[in-house]
Amino acid sequence: MTDAVELKARLKKLNAQATQAKMDLHDLSEELPTNWEQILTVAQRCHDAHAALMEARKAAAAACA
Repeated sequence: MTDAVELKARLKKLNAQATQAKMDLHDLSEELPTNWEQILTVAQRCHDAHAALMEARKAAAAACA
């Protein structure tokens, strides 16, 4: 596999993970106050997923430049 193909696959995977984390956070917010104890855990997972996605996007942009 080429680096470009691997990078595209990584971005696709990270995007899917970030989207799922966002939906998990959204779902949790709709269920409040049920499961309020999970807010920090779910929010941290969402933050981490989006941070990884943004880093990968920056790396991809730098690789293309």
